[in-house]
Amino acid sequence: MTDLDDTDRAILRIVVQDAIQSAAQVGRAVGIGQPAAWRRIKRLTDHGIIAGRRVMLDNAALGFGVTVFLGIRLAAKGRTSLEDFERAVTAIPEVQLVQHVLGQFDYRLRITARDITDFERILRRRIMTLPGIGQVEANVMLSEERRPGPLG
Repeated sequence: MTDLDDTDRAILRIVVQDAIQSAAQVGRAVGIGQPAAWRRIKRLTDHGIIAGRRVMLDNAALGFGVTVFLGIRLAAKGRTSLEDFERAVTAIPEVQLVQHVLGQFDYRLRITARDITDFERILRRRIMTLPGIGQVEANVMLSEERRPGPLG
């Protein structure tokens, strides 16, 4: 579905900023009634444009003050299957994101830890023991800017 009108785009911009708003609130913001807003949101969801709703947590407020991005190259020896690696890495609760990528590394992970000592524990006891681990490169996030996405 690519035939989005200006109202659809406005609805998408609103729900991307705050997905827990009611259809009535969204409708008021774009100048339509609650039933029309609900039908549009349902249509956008049914067509897969809205793929889900998520709540963003403040990691620092929860006591997780360090975010580290790991580049991982799987070892050539032994050739662990990608599925085995992915299954093992997604079982680690501190791993927030697993991306299979092209380039210098095979995977990019986003890891959230309480502090650097906690990250070191995660790295030594969990990451480095994963099947097929070869080269690992860590980058500690200093700051993050949220971008609104392709709809502005």
